[in-house]
Amino acid sequence: MQKLIFILLFCTSLSFSQVVNIETLRKASDSAKWSGSISLDASLIKNTNDIFRIANKAHIQYNDKTHLWLFVNDLNFQKIEGNSLVNRGTQHLRYNRKLSTIIKWEAFAQAQYDAISEIDFRGLLGTGPRFKLSRNYNYKFYIGTLIMYEYEKASNLVDERVQKDVRGSTYLSFSMYPTETISIISTSYYQPRVDKFNDYRVSSNTSILFEIYKDLAFKTNFNYFFDAFPISPELPKTQFELTNGLLYTF
Repeated sequence: MQKLIFILLFCTSLSFSQVVNIETLRKASDSAKWSGSISLDASLIKNTNDIFRIANKAHIQYNDKTHLWLFVNDLNFQKIEGNSLVNRGTQHLRYNRKLSTIIKWEAFAQAQYDAISEIDFRGLLGTGPRFKLSRNYNYKFYIGTLIMYEYEKASNLVDERVQKDVRGSTYLSFSMYPTETISIISTSYYQPRVDKFNDYRVSSNTSILFEIYKDLAFKTNFNYFFDAFPISPELPKTQFELTNGLLYTF
């Protein structure tokens, strides 16, 4: 059965350089091969300032227990008095093939932009194995080791506008369901340049869900991002985002 998920966020967040946490979007396969989610949020506020905001998040997944295809689209735009506070977007396509009960092979492509972080365009292509470390249904642990090519074009404000690098991408992910009403999903990434290990990125995403009633849950999500060498020296090396919200599925 296809599912639509609408997420209503109501907590102001700090600027965050976009990282897609695929683990929060993977769905365990059941009798259905197709699943997905979509959310759309738009607001226009007039007080002492003119505030406009629009956000769209959508993903669709196909899973037949051997092959998994996952597509993600994430757009966020906020403007106050003609000045953009947030203007970013990501499209992510991922493929998994099951090789054994504990090993899958992954390949992905990603395109993104982030005006606040001076990223005019960033393209990624990567592939590598993914290992299941636990077979317990309520406590699942995974580790992935991938290699990826990165093409990054900075905004006009940055002198060296284009970089082409090869990075490693190692991640540790876990999903825990200690009770029938609590879910904890977390993924942490370490992504160094293969030719310059002191140029690395660390990111982490953790989501905690508390079921309120049947298909309604309260959600807390924390994103952390560290870049040893941001595109511009004026940008902070550390960024984070904390959001709370309601999650309804049907």
